[in-house]
Formats: sequence, C-alpha cells, structure tokens
Amino acid sequence: MAIAEIEQLAANVLQTCRDAKLTIATAESCTGGLIAGALTEIAGSSDVFDRGYVTYSNQAKFEMLGVPLEITNGPPGAVSKLVAEKMVEGALQKSGAKIAVSVTGIAGPGGGTADKPVGLVYIAVKRSGRDASIRECKFGDIGRAEIRSKTVQSALEMLLSAAL
Repeated sequence: MAIAEIEQLAANVLQTCRDAKLTIATAESCTGGLIAGALTEIAGSSDVFDRGYVTYSNQAKFEMLGVPLEITNGPPGAVSKLVAEKMVEGALQKSGAKIAVSVTGIAGPGGGTADKPVGLVYIAVKRSGRDASIRECKFGDIGRAEIRSKTVQSALEMLLSAAL
C-alpha cells in the first residue's frame, strides 16, 4: 500500500473515531511507533489520538502496559495472541482511551524460528466495553520494511472496523 493510501486510511480511522467520540491509544512493538506516526501525520489528529506506547522490549511491555514477564519471557512468548491481547488491554487501562490497537511480531530479517517465522505478527484491537479482536498475520519473509508497512495497514483497518 502506498504512503498516500496509508494516509487516507489513517484519516478515515480518525474521522470515524471522531464521529463516534472515541480516543485512540496504540501499543507497538515490531512497528516501533509507525501506527502512531501514521495517525499523527494527519492534521487535527490531536482531538482523537491520545497516546502511543512503543514497547519494544519485554521489560517495556511489563513496565508500561502491565504485560506479565512470565508470558513474554516464557511460553507463549512475546510474539503471541496472548501478549497482543495483554498489550491492548494495558493500553486501554493506562491511557483512558476508548479504543486501542497493539502489535507484536517478527519483522526480521533475523529472529524467526520454525514455530514463529519472520513475518508472523499479532494485532489486537479493543474498544472499551467490548471483547478484543485479535488477528494472526503471516506476511512471510517479504522484508522488514514491507512487513512493518503491512502491519500498519492491517492495524489501521482493524481500528476502523472496531470504531464503526
């Protein structure tokens, strides 16, 4: 997806959240703040975007979002549905936002295993008072930049859907 298309998607997310009176928080690992960056690239985003957490390390996930170290350091591990869910719940609780998205994955080029290959990403979206929606994405080893870009696109699409 081209940069202009990401910007349009981010603008749609912001307007939909604005109309629904929802504030947004992001909790990002493998994207390192790119989702927050896409949202805040849009002028006027400050009335909707509350904050972003970049929690690249397991310690940061614990300290900033309350993700238990025993689940990031042991099974199921930092790249898992459970961690994505705990990250999005922590982002909602710590921020007071009404909708949040979290991402955790392996962008590569290294770090993958047979069980968790490069390109495996978990995205979770949660709106206050609703269950989290969690998606497992298997982008494949398509390059770090492309994995991160596809993760941003998927996260924004999930935010838009949850805001409707």
